[in-house]
Amino acid sequence: MASTDPSSSPSAARADSHLTSSVLADNPSGMTLEGTNTYLVGDPGAESVVVVDPGPAEGAEQHLENVLAATGGRRIELILVTHRHGDHTGAVDLFASRTGAPVRGGSPDWCRSGAPLVPGERIPAAGVVLTAWHTPGHTSDSFSFALPDDGAAGSVLTGDTVLGRGTTVIDHPDGTLADYLVSLETLISLGDATVLPAHGPVLPSIAQVGAMYREHRHQRLEQVRAALAGLDPVEREAASEAELAQRLAGTVYPEIEERLRPAVLMSLGAQLAYLADKG
Repeated sequence: MASTDPSSSPSAARADSHLTSSVLADNPSGMTLEGTNTYLVGDPGAESVVVVDPGPAEGAEQHLENVLAATGGRRIELILVTHRHGDHTGAVDLFASRTGAPVRGGSPDWCRSGAPLVPGERIPAAGVVLTAWHTPGHTSDSFSFALPDDGAAGSVLTGDTVLGRGTTVIDHPDGTLADYLVSLETLISLGDATVLPAHGPVLPSIAQVGAMYREHRHQRLEQVRAALAGLDPVEREAASEAELAQRLAGTVYPEIEERLRPAVLMSLGAQLAYLADKG
């Protein structure tokens, strides 16, 4: 259910940091929390802004109007996408056609009049400089965008790699747990930068949040190891990864909601693949 807090209204802009604000798309769900946060990034004195994650196709016309209102008349100079999922990219073509701004992402599938992102590149736009960090794991094309000059410790737009509440799904097999753990270390290295997630509220200190995420992943791996050890060895060897995931779901996630089962099975598949690779 969407929050009833006015600051989380789909039509209201939320001030998130000195250099960013966000507009909430009207797509609440168990996977998207209150909805997708579309960010507006730029120096307050600049005549343009950068939009990050245009949001879903459903309701895109109204969402674009809300975003345009939030710009205060400033031009949208550039559109960035954090990753390929439809709740982030569904409105790409509408935003691009209406604003004339180029679109860039990790995958060329979502680039419009712009080149794919290069890991580590610095992107000067709207009076600020964003650093594009490749942070795969949730998906293979996931990027995060750091703003080192945003306040005392900077900020980082994390897409779905780190959420404002709960933990994210590894979209296995495109996303991998091995990549995800490396990406967490990349984000942790940014220190106390403010976390600007694509879903949920703003959080302090990516180092603290990233460490919590890392610990959670390792705890899950231990649970999966223990659950595997409880299976008959012959049956375990004969079962496919998908069959093992189905069998372990109720043990590792004993209170699983049926609507979240597909996400749980993907995450279990990623954990099983990780353990198989590690021997």
